[in-house]
Amino acid sequence: MSKTVVVYHSGYGHTQRVAQSVAEGANAQVIAIDAEGNISEADWAAINAADAIIFGSPTYMGVVSWQFKKFADATSKQWMSGEWKNKVAGGFTISANLSGDKLSTIQYFITLSMQLGMVWVGQSEPNNGSVNRLGSSSGVMTQVGPTSPASDIPQGDLDTAKLYGQRVAQIAAKLHA
Repeated sequence: MSKTVVVYHSGYGHTQRVAQSVAEGANAQVIAIDAEGNISEADWAAINAADAIIFGSPTYMGVVSWQFKKFADATSKQWMSGEWKNKVAGGFTISANLSGDKLSTIQYFITLSMQLGMVWVGQSEPNNGSVNRLGSSSGVMTQVGPTSPASDIPQGDLDTAKLYGQRVAQIAAKLHA
């Protein structure tokens, strides 16, 4: 069995709800980046000890939130030491618009992962109308209206997130057996 963590920033609770679904699927620890872009030393230790890290951020202005970017910039120590090399990585995002440029956010996660020497896991669920309804193969993309509460996130998006968490954890277990 592998150890997976979900590290995310959520501005209004939407990304948090998706993070919980991803974590449920992966049986993962959830680590929230606070409103100032920080996490605790204990959280850093948990992330460093994980076999898989799943990144999450809302898509703001076509990319990750500044709070997530602050966290990502702080991984330079892990880059320098190679500490995250060969860890499994994945990612998810949510935006208010159907496109919302979510792909830019997922590509940011992929680039961050590659810079850190990680192994990226894509989405494997086909678009069947509810699961993976936005048709992403790169990671999990979710969407809910700009004035909608987190409780309005479509169940199919949350199901997709849970299945993705399972996939990342399963691949981490295989690679780290």
